[in-house]
This record gives sequence, structure tokens and C-alpha cells, in this order.
Amino acid sequence: MHLSTHPEPLLERAKWRSLDGQWNFAFDDDGVWQHPEDVQFDRVIQVPYAPESVRSGIHDTGFHPVVWYRLDLHLQADEHVTPHGADGRLIVHFGAVDWRASVWADGALVATHEGGHTPFTADITRQASRAQAEQRPVRLVVRAEDDPQDLSKPRGKQDWQREPHSIWYPRTTGIWQTVWLEHVPVSYLRRLKLAGDMEGWRVALEADVAGRWQEGMELRVVLKKGEQVLARDRYELQRPDIARVVPLPDPGIDDFRNDLLWSPNHPVLISATVQLLSESGAVIDEVRSYTALRSVGVRGGRFMLNGRPWYLKMVLDQGYWPDSLMTATDEELRRDVELTRELGFDGARKHQKIESPRYLYWCDVFGLMVWEEMPSAYRFTPEAVRRLSREWEEVIERDISHPCIVAWVPLNESWGVPNLPTNPAHRDYVQGLYYLTRTLDPSRPVIGNDGWEHVATDIVTVHDYAADPQVLQSRYGTLAQTATTLEGLDPADRAVLLPGFKPAEHPVMLSEFGGIAYFPEGIPAGSAWGYSTVDSEESFIDAHLYLMAAVHACKGLSGFCFTQLTDTFQERNGLLNPDRTPKADLRTLARSNQGLRPQRDTGLDPNLNPAGYGDLWHERHGEVVPGDD
Repeated sequence: MHLSTHPEPLLERAKWRSLDGQWNFAFDDDGVWQHPEDVQFDRVIQVPYAPESVRSGIHDTGFHPVVWYRLDLHLQADEHVTPHGADGRLIVHFGAVDWRASVWADGALVATHEGGHTPFTADITRQASRAQAEQRPVRLVVRAEDDPQDLSKPRGKQDWQREPHSIWYPRTTGIWQTVWLEHVPVSYLRRLKLAGDMEGWRVALEADVAGRWQEGMELRVVLKKGEQVLARDRYELQRPDIARVVPLPDPGIDDFRNDLLWSPNHPVLISATVQLLSESGAVIDEVRSYTALRSVGVRGGRFMLNGRPWYLKMVLDQGYWPDSLMTATDEELRRDVELTRELGFDGARKHQKIESPRYLYWCDVFGLMVWEEMPSAYRFTPEAVRRLSREWEEVIERDISHPCIVAWVPLNESWGVPNLPTNPAHRDYVQGLYYLTRTLDPSRPVIGNDGWEHVATDIVTVHDYAADPQVLQSRYGTLAQTATTLEGLDPADRAVLLPGFKPAEHPVMLSEFGGIAYFPEGIPAGSAWGYSTVDSEESFIDAHLYLMAAVHACKGLSGFCFTQLTDTFQERNGLLNPDRTPKADLRTLARSNQGLRPQRDTGLDPNLNPAGYGDLWHERHGEVVPGDD
């Protein structure tokens, strides 16, 4: 499969170009301007970086509830269109604008959207046709409204205070994901969903046709693994939407089947070329995409991948960069995925952020499993419920075809439902989001409220930052100890399970733990912090090793998520520094993260070398394990 550079790699069309770069910019703190002609643009910003970021060229972290953007868009020769779209349409795509966006083209309102983490489009065909006739650019103007203190909209880790505090980070206002222009044919594929069905050994396909309807149109699909053609099908369209199942040649035996199954150890992808054909057989539209054969689920207290138990080894990933906040280049996104794999993890819990589709693409390519988590709102109001539910549906619609996503997480730590134990409406909301998600995608596990106070979930998740490895072993070392922990108030003085919810054979996972802050300069007196602290590389490695070994030895767990991948502003508990340089030897950390086989009794003090610490502990303390290379 070719490596895509497209901003939407699941629906890749040939004619597109990036609109990222310099745009005119203005703050409108009092919200006095209502129309593009009123705005006094006095700055230049580098899109798609938020004005709070260094890379934007603005770097203003104050409260700015309304901002404006302007771009004079010079059209190219191959972007010619007519007023009614007879030779195609021009679509401007916005990856994400935080939070409420309005878009004008030559003074005409062409799009509005609410939701800071999901994409939307603006059709500028009519304006482009007129501008081309007059030999001038199209003037695009975007207004973004984002009240920095509104806690009823999904905002994730964005702080409502002027300066970042505790576990919250700088705000992101306005455009923060790529903007790009696409020329589509008069009839075109607006949506494409591909899903590999491992049990049926087939690929399910859904497609929507937009633009002009033409009688006799057909859809042609070619699926390949590398250069090997797996299927070549053709369907006549009776209406603008189609759903079909494409059977694959089934070898019928695992040794052959495994060659086509996607997993972290073997992330094979199936490329797809989908063509929209006219009645005469001419190609009207063509897109590239991909899918994978794999299944995920839970059974018998275990997470299942491709029908087999799989112990998840994940890391918490906040997705922030020092100079660009929530926005990263494609190279930076790829490197984060590569570093996560190099550290020995097979998954990432993308925390309180809907990441760029380019990140998910690299996860698909490199075999990194992802828990996708909705950024939280913090108030519980009817408006907050409507906002989050609507945007969560858009998130699932955008990302449902990515093989790397193995779980959906609509809520975290009772944020937005603070009275979950006592308020029936809060519990109904969690249950509603759980069942809505299961309805939209029955193929993946759903964690209704990650961390504690479970009322609806497929995986019982626990957040536990105990710094003592023996405490973790006492809580989760056996199935009986784990059951006792789930029934009590530990950790964090929160009930893990609320009355009425029975975990049955649900897997139990430690979905947040660790948080070791390494301060080589000594423990600071300022705002920098971690859940536990060390002051040397040696003690950092030992603390990490002890915790990881203890967790790997816990028989009551089916997986874990270590906090966290990188230092993030004042939260200094990453395995990597903010610039992604490692705090210790990557190989040493990776072997610890992957789990170490138990060794013979060494006679060492069990308080220093608890059971299960394995070969790496011995190597660090002078005992080389034979045969371990």
C-alpha cells in the first residue's frame, strides 16, 4: 500500500491542495464585528496553529472569545468551475475549528459549524466561478467564537483560568487543524466506510454519492494486499447510497489467515480503490482508501484481538507540543507513533483529545491500537448534554473506519457528571452515551466513564496512582484481591462500581497509573509536579521498573495504561521530555513496559525486588540472565 500524504487518508482524492500558511487575523474580544466587511485585520497568523501558540506567530495566551481569519484564495487553472458545478465543485475542508465557526466566501455565508474537534466543509463553487470570470481571488473569512470560560462545551484539557494549572493546559482558539481545498467531480463520493469482518472473512462497504445524480451509475471496488488483488467487484447504483459486502478468498486455516490479519505485530492493511462510473463505464470519480481484517471485543474477563486474548500495554498520550499546543506536523505525529512503539507499548489512550486523522493513519500503518476519548465538558446542563452528544456522533462518523481504534471512551473520571453516584440523570446520561456508541458501532468495546464510578462499560477501568508497587500488587495481584478493590472505595476514595452495575466477566484494566516525575535539578518549588517524584535517572528507571513489574505480575488485570508519554507543560511525569527526547535509555524502558519473565529466587530483599521483577532488575543490579539477548 502506498504511503498517503492526504489530510483525509480514508477518502483520498487526487485534486486537492493545502491552504495552510499565512492568513490575516484579528482579535474581536468584545464581539462587535458581525460581518467580514466590518473587521479590521491587523495581524498575520500561521494557519493551522492556534493564536495561543508560538508557531502561530501571535503567541497571545490571554482571553479572546472571538477571532477572525481572512485569506485571498488565488485559484489555479485546474480548479476552474462553473456557477452550477457542471464541471465539478470546489470544497474547502476545515479539519477542526474551536469552537463555533462561520465561513464566508466573497461576503456570502457558506458554512457554520459547532464543535471544536470535528471537520466540516464549505462549498465555494458559485463564488469561485464568479471570481475566475473577474480574474481575482476568492476572499475567505472565518469567524471563530470560543468563550474561554464556558465549561458546558466539550473542551478537554483546555484551561479556563488565564494560566495553566493542575492537570489543565493552555487554550486552543480557532483554527487548529489543517485547511485544504478539494476539486470534486459533478458527481462524487461524499462518504466511504470500509470495515473488515474477520469472522465472515469479508469487507463491508458503505458509500454515499453527492452532487448530480446520473442514471446508470455504477461503483467499482478493487481491494489489494500489496500488488495481490483480493477482490474486484462492480455494483449498479439504484440510489445515492449503497451498502455491500465484498467476500475475500478464505484460505480456511490460521497459518494462511494470519498473513492477512491486522495486529500490532503484523499491521497489514488492505488498500481500496473505489471508482464511480457513468452508464458508459467512464470514470466520474475515484478515491483511495484502506481497511484491515481484525476483530476486537471482550470475553471471559479478557480483551480479545482477532479472537484471541490480548494483554493491552498502553500509554496515556495528551497530544500537546510546547510551541504548537494541540497542533503538530505530520512528521511529529508520525514520530510520536514510532516512539510509542519503540517504548514497547502496543496502544495509546489518546487523552481528552480527538487527534488529527493523520495520527490515526500512522497508528494504522505502524500497528498502534488506540482508545479514542471524547474531550469533556465540565458542567451538567441540557445544553452540555446536547453539545457533547452531537459532537461525539461526528467523532465516531469521522473515525469509525480506522482499524487502529479498538475502544471508544465518551466520558472520563465523571467529568461533566460530578454527581454520578447520587443523581439518576447523570447515570442515565452515561448509560445513554454508552448505548448510543454501541448502537453506532457494535464492533468495538465502549468504556462509558473511564476510571471509576462505572454504570455502563465493556471494560472495568481503574485509575490508581499508588507509588508503592506492593500496594498495586495487594490491590490487583489476584482475581480475589481485584474483586475486593472493585467493591471498595480505593483508589482515589471513589467507588469503582456504582450500585446496580455488575461487572460479570468484564476485563479489568489499570487505565491510569504511574505518573513518575523526574526532576534532575531537584524537586521544584513551583507549579511543576508529578504523582510521585524522583531526582536522578537511576531512581527514575528503578521506580518505573518496579511499578511496571508489579503491574505485569498482577493476575487480576487484563491490561494497563501508563501515565504518560511526554511531559506536558507543568505536568512533568512523562517518559519523554516535551521535545520528545527520552529521559532514560529507550531500550531499558521498552523492556520494562513489555513485561519481564519471572526469575528464580535470588535471595534478595523482597522489599527491594518484589516477585515478578524479572531479568532487567537483575541486569541493573549486576546479575546477567543467561540467554537473554
